[in-house]
Amino acid sequence: MILVAGSANLDFVVTAPHIPAPGETVLGHAFRTYPGGKGANQAVACARAAGAPTHMLLALGDDPFAQPLEASLRDAGVQLHIVRSTRHATGTAFICVSDDAENAITVAPGANQALAAADLPPLGGFSHLLMQLETPLATVTAYAKQARAAGVQVVLNAAPAQPLPPALLTLVDVLVVNQGELALVADCQGSVAQCLDRLQVPAVVVTLGSHGCCARVGPQTLVQAAFAVTPVDTTGAGDTFCGVLVAALGRGDSLAMALRQASAAGALACTHAGAQSSIPTQAEVAELLATSRENTPSRQADVRRFCGLA
Repeated sequence: MILVAGSANLDFVVTAPHIPAPGETVLGHAFRTYPGGKGANQAVACARAAGAPTHMLLALGDDPFAQPLEASLRDAGVQLHIVRSTRHATGTAFICVSDDAENAITVAPGANQALAAADLPPLGGFSHLLMQLETPLATVTAYAKQARAAGVQVVLNAAPAQPLPPALLTLVDVLVVNQGELALVADCQGSVAQCLDRLQVPAVVVTLGSHGCCARVGPQTLVQAAFAVTPVDTTGAGDTFCGVLVAALGRGDSLAMALRQASAAGALACTHAGAQSSIPTQAEVAELLATSRENTPSRQADVRRFCGLA
């Protein structure tokens, strides 16, 4: 079983020709709300896209914004451990999605800040604890300590990007970051390979957008080329990647297999609007895996060159 501990936000999404520059007003095309939040997105991906038994610890306000979040998670088959805050509103995110599928996101954490060290449920039966950084850093660290003591693998998606204390990094078994997050956590402006060399975490996975992803486990490096899709909205793609990656590792799959499954699911998430609404089913992921030959030696070589691993 997988336990996800983290954020849940109701996303307010406007589509527009481009993302506004500072001080600029842009007339948008359309507006919708979607269930989101990095933690909730990753939990839905674990359950829906990978079929893993999934629980989630989350904090919600006592308000109408909480209802669609609970419904989306339950519909995906996620078992919920809810901390109900009467002092904070449910978390929200304000997202602009451009016509070229890029996005800009501002988060109001709200009840997500109410998660405390004492809220973590008993860890018996869980293989992995998956966390992000939309909840208090002190709480993330406390959960990692409890998981380490219980023999549960700790997976941290270090997003949104921020410097991390060494005390937390020493508790992490698998760190998942994009290029910007990698540079910040490693305090390095060099290549992906140079940044990886600065981190002592046992396994580090780096998502590379349209290039694919790479991973370093001890002295070994792995690369996975991206699946070719026509993007509509990249919101939630990274979260989908994280959820499916951890679900695959929880099943005992190799890291190389997990990277391929996660990449396929993340690619499919780019082909639909919204966060949780864009997460594919397990059958859709299996179909793409069966029909794609994306990870050819030449494409692997391209990813290695891009990362400075060649």
